[in-house]
Formats: sequence, structure tokens, C-alpha cells
Amino acid sequence: MVKASDLLVECLAAEGVEYVFGVPGEELEDLLFSIRDSDIRFVPTRHEQGAAFMADVQGRLTGEAGVCLSTLGPGATNLLTGVADAHLDKSPLVAITGQGGRERLHKESHQALDIVHTFEPVVKWNTQLGEPEIVAESVRKAFKLAEHEKPGATHLEFPEDVAAEETTDTPLPTRERVRRSDPDPDSIERAATLLERAERPIVLAGNGAVRTRARGAGRDSASANRLRDLVERAGVPVVATYMGKGAISDRRPHSLLTLDSGPDGEAADAIENADCVLAVGYDIAEHDPAGWNPDLDTTVIHIDHEPAEVYRHYNPEIEIVADIPASLRALSEAVRSGAGKAWCTDVHDRILEDVTRRPDPDEPFSVRRTLPILREVMADDDILISDVGSHKMAIAQNFPTYEPNTCIISNGLASMGIAVPGGLAADLACESNVVAATGDGGFLMNGAEIETATRLGLDYTILLFNDDDYGLISEKQIDHTGEHFGTELSNPDFVAFAESFGIEGHRPETWSALEETLNEVVTSEGMALVEVGLG
Repeated sequence: MVKASDLLVECLAAEGVEYVFGVPGEELEDLLFSIRDSDIRFVPTRHEQGAAFMADVQGRLTGEAGVCLSTLGPGATNLLTGVADAHLDKSPLVAITGQGGRERLHKESHQALDIVHTFEPVVKWNTQLGEPEIVAESVRKAFKLAEHEKPGATHLEFPEDVAAEETTDTPLPTRERVRRSDPDPDSIERAATLLERAERPIVLAGNGAVRTRARGAGRDSASANRLRDLVERAGVPVVATYMGKGAISDRRPHSLLTLDSGPDGEAADAIENADCVLAVGYDIAEHDPAGWNPDLDTTVIHIDHEPAEVYRHYNPEIEIVADIPASLRALSEAVRSGAGKAWCTDVHDRILEDVTRRPDPDEPFSVRRTLPILREVMADDDILISDVGSHKMAIAQNFPTYEPNTCIISNGLASMGIAVPGGLAADLACESNVVAATGDGGFLMNGAEIETATRLGLDYTILLFNDDDYGLISEKQIDHTGEHFGTELSNPDFVAFAESFGIEGHRPETWSALEETLNEVVTSEGMALVEVGLG
């Protein structure tokens, strides 16, 4: 006989869980001590939202569900934003929340909310573990659904009285993930014909092109890179969504970076002028297709694990609903070599020249001109985690990305506050150097997680752009009305703030000092914060 809490932890271990991120609570007592007696490491965080973002980014980087934990009531509602972020960003995550004893859930009770129904809109599946005998099946189902394409969040509620009960049950063995079928040959032939007939075909690489490892098994092997094979064989240019960055290397002449790249919007012009768009792993939540198909006259080919969303501006001629790498391989074999005519290689050259231009010594600090310096400091497989704000737009449009899953941007829910906890998760998950880029607004939402990172002995860099404002909102208000309101902030001394946590703080005043600082801290051991003043 074992306690149900012990069984749940055994089930987590069977799923390969190494870390559980969360905030402790009274109703979690049995579960916490069960974790203590296992090989799983519980990471106490400073806020439940930070815990959920950690699980979110871990899941997105590894493909294995990250796990976050909270108590009932306010703990669970604090967790909700990060869970919703994983839901819209298609990141595998399993959330576990405590709950009061079942004997008090039928009436108004201290901190008791209907959390299962609260989570319903932002998860793929969730349930209450109402009996010890359903724990093993429910945990297996939560992980299977969270990790199955398209991945996302699932949720388990664990009442404290159930956690303390005993059971003879055991974990279910894990199985190989369900794989989507190979594509329909007739659809592949029709898609190849449309690409060959098109005068200006283009590939739109979405989150799924990165998430499903469409590059193939070999990280550095061009022969295993299914998308690159297709692009190079057909000579078709590629434009990525913000979450599809790195699907092919931005060094390749076929890459036009992202949908909004280019000093004069060249990438946007290219996809709007295309007569055939091959959308690979694209979710319309990433970028509204009305922006690139405003006149409804573009032929669209949809390759994904699920059918396309029904939307007037995204109504594909052909939908290939199958395994993405297998579909890309089949299409590469079917399409005629050079069918795409490499019709906008010159656009790639103009965009890359613009985004890699280093700042003049007398230019004021800006996010845009910081990025070429940061790109030179970071190796191809180093990881940049971007928070949400005006800096996110600059990173999405102007930071060349050479490997998949090395520029992490939340653009489904697009929640502020993800960078600092996300950097922690990335540093735990990967051997590469990690930089968390954030604005002053997003930083102070979860800046306390610096303490969590230092407690774990991590060594990533926080790059903080400070404009004393919710800058993206100001920009949009000014564009619309010529003025802005309700966006101005005041801030602490961020260098002193960093040093109060026992990490290095830097505030360089010149471009040369900034470059020297980044060269020093990005590759060093230990945490550091580098503030770039924008105003």
C-alpha cells in the first residue's frame, strides 16, 4: 500500500519528470513530502505565474511536458496565465493544483473555487483526481495529451484528502508517442503541381515547423533537414512567423526572416505579393492571415497535424493533415527542382544587410541596434528568450536566427513576464548560453525569480531594456492618436536591484562598453543583469 500522493509522484517519475516548479501550500503537504522522498526536484518559486512560465518554456524547448504546481484558490488562479500561455503557444505542460478535502467542496469554503471549470478554456484536458484509483490513468492521460501534436496544457486537481488515502495501484507504463500518418499521395501531387505552376510561391514557416523538429533528427545535418531540403530543391523563399524563427537558418539566401522584417517591410510585401503560400505548421493565432492575404486571392497549401482553422483569409486549396516531416519529405521528392525560381533572393540580401548593421558610435541606444551586437556575442545554438513588449517586435523582426528553438517568443497568448522565469527553465534544460531579453515592464512582473535562479546556481544573462514606459502601448497610442496616456512608469535602480540578489549588475553608457559587457557576461559563469537605457 502507498499513499495516493506517493503514487502520483511515481507516475511523474515514470514520465521522466525531473523538475516540478511551484509554490507550496497547506493542501499540498502530502504531495510535497512525496516529492521530497523521490528523485524529482521540487523548485520553490516566488510566484505561481513564474512556475507556470518555467514549465511552459521547458516544454517548448524539450518537447517533454514541463510540470508546475500550486495550491488551491489564489495559487491556482495565479498559475492560470502561464498555463494559458502554454495552451496558445502549443507548449506541452502539466499543471497540478491542490484542493481542499472533498467533504467541504459542496458548500462555500475558505479559498475553494471550481478550479477544474476555471481551467477548462485554457487546457486540452483536465480532471479532478477524486479517487486514488484514477491517479495512474489520469497522469498518463495528462502527459499523453499534453505532448501529443498539437501539444498544449493539461491540468490535474488533487484534493488533500485523496492525497492522504492509500492504494495498491501502480503507474501505467509509458508508450511511444502516437505519430500522425504519412500524407496522402494525391494531395502531395496536387500540392507539388500548385507550387510548380505558381509564379511567386513562398513558404510560411510557423511554430509547428520548429516544434515538430521538422529539421529532422540531425541538428547539424542538411540531409536530415526536411524543410531545408524542400526549400533548396524548389528554390522557394521562406518567411517565418515570430514563433517559427530558425525553421531554416537566416543565413540561407531563401530566408526572408519573419513576416515583418526589412527596413521597408520587404518580407511583408513578398508574402502579400506571393500567388501561392505553403503554410507549414502555421497557427493563425501566431499572425493574422488577413495581414498577408487581405484580398483573398492567394492560393494556400496547408501542412499541419490538424486541419486549418475556418477563417475567410485562410481557406486552403489543399490541406495535408499528416506528419509534418513526412509531408515535407514527400513534397520535396514530388516537386520539380527549381520550381520556385528563387524569385526574391535580393530581398534576403537587403533584409540581412539591414538587420546586421552595427550602430554608429554616436547613435543613441535602441533595441534594434543592440541586436547585431548581441547576435555576434551569441553562438548559433545559444538561446534567446524574449519577453513581450516593444523589444519583442524588434527581436522578432531583426534578430537573425540560425537554429530552431533558439529564439523563444510567446506570440500566442503573448504574455508579459515570461523572460526571467523562462531563462531559468532554458538554463536548466540546455547546455547552451541563455539570454533573457525583457523590458522594464515585463521584468518587474517576475523579477523576483532571480532569487530562484541564484538558489539553483544558474548562470544566464538578463538583458533589460529600460524606457520607463509600457513602450509598445505608447507606440500604438501615438500611431493612432498622436499622444499616449497611462503608460509611463518609474523604476528602481536596476543595477542595485540585481546586486541585492547577489548577481552582477551592469549599466554601460556607450556601444563599445555594451559590447564589452555582453562579451564578458554571456559566456561567463554566474548570473548577470545588463541594463540598456532607452530614454
